[in-house]
Amino acid sequence: MIVVSDTSPLKYLILIGAIDVLPKLFGEVFVPLAVIRELQHPRTPAPVKQWVDAVPEWLRIQEPTVESPIAAGIDPGEAQAIALALQLRADALLIDEKLGRRIPKEHGFATLGTVTVLELAADRDLLDLRIAFESLKRTTFHITSELLKAALDRHAAQKRPS
Repeated sequence: MIVVSDTSPLKYLILIGAIDVLPKLFGEVFVPLAVIRELQHPRTPAPVKQWVDAVPEWLRIQEPTVESPIAAGIDPGEAQAIALALQLRADALLIDEKLGRRIPKEHGFATLGTVTVLELAADRDLLDLRIAFESLKRTTFHITSELLKAALDRHAAQKRPS
């Protein structure tokens, strides 16, 4: 499975201590250099900067050689992540921003946000979803309580014995 990530899922998975689910779910994860630069931004939280200073072997940094389809309102990391996903014919793009999801969907590949990654990890018993969501709520991640509750309900329904 080929997976490319934008900045936001990496940032929030690092902040809640769940970044290690990515290689367990997907093996390698590809990112363009623009995503690495965004993770090194001066306002980036210290744990994220520390992580990016010693990226793990499963994170593959690769520059896209094709241009991203132009979309107003997307940042350089999103644009390069989309371009890299198109170039690699990725199975999925990890991205949280609604606007940034439109282009990949138009090109036929899946988009997965941070919440979905956490749900997948919980489905494989890699983490406790309730605890992960509580940690996520203590960050600057933007999501409604209703959406988190719906995800918890879906997870609970899957775990019920048939």
